[in-house]
Amino acid sequence: MNPKAIVVLVSHPVDGSHELARHIIEARLAACAQVLPPMTSIYLWQGKIEQEAECLILLKSFDTLWDDLQHFIKTHHPYTVPEILAWGCSQVNEPYLQWMRDSLNRESSE
Repeated sequence: MNPKAIVVLVSHPVDGSHELARHIIEARLAACAQVLPPMTSIYLWQGKIEQEAECLILLKSFDTLWDDLQHFIKTHHPYTVPEILAWGCSQVNEPYLQWMRDSLNRESSE
């Protein structure tokens, strides 16, 4: 079975966002993490409108790692209900896809 590439979005408080991204890469749950600059998130939480500065972490991974990646994020994220969204990639250029396969091959790191 060939894994399908996914892009995962995770909002995170500014403090700690780079560390979470690095830990995900170290765990080989994503081949690439991009931490986008602080943004303002406005959302409804427990009946009240909240406004916070957050970073957006973009992760490039495979659908076969989704369960482990989601569990890892939930375990290391400060929010009770973290935003973890994934989109399947219908098109990925082959050299990049091969790089992802090589990067996420856990057997080569042991």
